[in-house]
Amino acid sequence: MTEVQTSTAATGRRKTSVARVRVKLGVGTIIVNGRPLEEYFPREGQYDIIASIKGGGVSGQAGALRHSIARALEKLDPAQRPALKKAGFLTRDARKIERKKYGQRGARARFQFSKR
Repeated sequence: MTEVQTSTAATGRRKTSVARVRVKLGVGTIIVNGRPLEEYFPREGQYDIIASIKGGGVSGQAGALRHSIARALEKLDPAQRPALKKAGFLTRDARKIERKKYGQRGARARFQFSKR
């Protein structure tokens, strides 16, 4: 007889943001950094989500939260993996801001060159 897992934890990352979530069977309560998010997620659900996000900005934090929730859902129900994978939620977005190089204005931009 296999035991059904009722809760799990996962970590998601994007840019410099890190989101840690705990997902457990419940009524669909979503709490991020101690605040409810009913206005952003107006759907009924079967899991309660408690998230702690640090670092980065709004876009990076949203991406990190999405990644961590997808990883937690996959742990709870491995049958959801193909759908999550196809939607691209399990792939970590590795894009980050490239560092500025010395002798240049930015990461790729050079100083203006004048031949004469």
